[in-house]
Amino acid sequence: MELDLYCFGVPLADVKRMAEEAEEMGLSGLWFAETKHNPYLGCALATTSTSRITVGTDIAVAFPRSPMVTAQVAWDLAAASEGRFILGLGTQVKGHVERRFSSAFDHPVSRLRDYVLSLRAIWNAFQGNGKLAYEGDFYSFSLLTEFFNPGPIAHPHVPVYVAGVNSLIAQMAGEVCDGFHIHPLHSTSYLESVIKPAIARGASRAGRDVSEVTLACPVFVIAGDSEAELEPQRRSVRRQISFYGSTRTYRPVFEVEEWDGVSDELHRLMGKGDLDAMEAVITDEMLDAFCVTASWDNLAGVLLKRYGGVVDRVIPYFEYTGWHDAPELRERWSAVAHTFAGSRIARHSPQVDGA
Repeated sequence: MELDLYCFGVPLADVKRMAEEAEEMGLSGLWFAETKHNPYLGCALATTSTSRITVGTDIAVAFPRSPMVTAQVAWDLAAASEGRFILGLGTQVKGHVERRFSSAFDHPVSRLRDYVLSLRAIWNAFQGNGKLAYEGDFYSFSLLTEFFNPGPIAHPHVPVYVAGVNSLIAQMAGEVCDGFHIHPLHSTSYLESVIKPAIARGASRAGRDVSEVTLACPVFVIAGDSEAELEPQRRSVRRQISFYGSTRTYRPVFEVEEWDGVSDELHRLMGKGDLDAMEAVITDEMLDAFCVTASWDNLAGVLLKRYGGVVDRVIPYFEYTGWHDAPELRERWSAVAHTFAGSRIARHSPQVDGA
């Protein structure tokens, strides 16, 4: 199992130093999210500043960009990184896609599946494996002249991951993708009863081995050796969980744990703008299910115990603000990374139920 770093909100000017530092610390991967900044620009700087670490998007929003645009930037990043780049795509939610990006959001899972297949067709054409001729339900591509073709590269297989919450998109990932980005709002029960079986069904229908689909898992982490360290993190994570939970997409995550009605209550309170009341809805029991809390000495062991054999990559979900001015924090995360590096736990595959 690998330990990675989540990068959201990191200014472009800080990416080079962050990437070099992460590699020196022994972290396995860097993931750039499309929040305040363009994730591909961060990936470009990170890949050219490092030599070992995996670099990817978690996630880049798919639909506002033509697959041709995404294919080109991913191809360049695959070449620059010598095969260390992973393309992670997501649908975002309807409101953001339509109102923030002014793009189409109809049939998002089917559209994203078509998007992934069209990317592969474009990359095959870039590599010289036949003429570009893709006809899908949402996208079609039939023109690629020499002037616009970047040509073959040494590492032409660009892994494609998709992110999601519910079983339909997880099943699609099992059919056509190289990996699946789990949402940070999850419990291990939800992974074992919903996400992993759905991926296994998709893989089975496509005649694939489920082990071909890497599971990358952002995790809410609260780490500290005193209440003074822990309590501000608890409040922050409660608020983040309540924010995600107020969107009805996440209702099944609560219902698996038999917390029926929680998502609806959070949605009601969000409508009133009562963020403090939303935070209060998240009980200690919920925090334990959705989050890992540990002392620094025990953090690696707790993460490995909870997720070992369940996922392939663990990504602590917090906003990186720089470790160059916090040497003690850097040493603590470096120790966690080295414990992960010394652990080799194989992921267990779920049984396919045939549904």
